[in-house]
Amino acid sequence: MRYIKDIPNQHFKISIYQWNNKYIIKIETGMFEQTYKIEEYEIANVEEIEKSMDIEFLEKVSARFSGMQDDFANTLHRNDVIF
Repeated sequence: MRYIKDIPNQHFKISIYQWNNKYIIKIETGMFEQTYKIEEYEIANVEEIEKSMDIEFLEKVSARFSGMQDDFANTLHRNDVIF
């Protein structure tokens, strides 16, 4: 996997990689990450990916991270892994 660049963001670490004829967009916060893949031929250049990281999309990413946190905490409590 080849690192391409980071997209600056105050809430998340957003990185773009290239692998197996795909671009991989990795969005991280704390212990969680979300990964999105797009075929290289689907876009003209990496700047189109950067443009796609708009407010509406990142708000949904944030909501998904909140859901992931809740789901993980709930299973840990339910299974007596943490108190």
